Amino acid sequence: MASVEAMNNRGTRPMDLVRRDILAAQWVPGGKLQPAVLAARYDTSTTVIREALTGLAGDDLVVIKPNRGFFVRDLNLRDLNDITELRCTTEALAVKLSIERGGLTWESSLIAAHHELTRTPRRTKDDPDRINEDWAVAHRAFHAKLLQACACPLMTRLAANLADHTELYRRWAAPSQAAAVRDVEKEHRDILEAALARDADRAAALLRAHYQATVDVVLESGLAQGIESPSPAS
Repeated sequence: MASVEAMNNRGTRPMDLVRRDILAAQWVPGGKLQPAVLAARYDTSTTVIREALTGLAGDDLVVIKPNRGFFVRDLNLRDLNDITELRCTTEALAVKLSIERGGLTWESSLIAAHHELTRTPRRTKDDPDRINEDWAVAHRAFHAKLLQACACPLMTRLAANLADHTELYRRWAAPSQAAAVRDVEKEHRDILEAALARDADRAAALLRAHYQATVDVVLESGLAQGIESPSPAS
């Protein structure tokens, strides 16, 4: 395994490496993250790993439990629904502004991002139960490009953070039949066509359906069986 120093020379921080592997579902929901094990995995010190995990706790990808340590965040159905609703609302405004403000250069770059996504297999023969990491990168790039022309960094950062949270659930549900039969390619193609047609309402509606489909897959996969949403406060 390449050392963290070598990875840093290529612009990759330990925090980014841990984030990548959490999002790649290397640990189960609620799984414990042991700094000593991670330090050996990434060829760095436990101090660096603790700093990385603390940073990821700020992004709500890691949970710090007093006197117990660091854990991957657990499944919570109400959180997933709330995050999805916030993401839909945020991106509806962002894509509207992007369509209003984006010019030919944005259109061209969006088409290019979609082309790369369609040419990258979502799953590989070597590991059909997991999302292909190259596809995950292309997928994130397409969604980021869709919102980029809104020219509102706070909004795009919020959208990216919410995407991290929903991606965890999508990765965890990836081995299920419900995820395998979903026509994600058509969903992305329809979203692209709506954006190029400058139809903000349709683009927002398609994004909502796209993200709600992830919630449906989690439920249909059985991943959330036995896990109930917390009751609303009275």
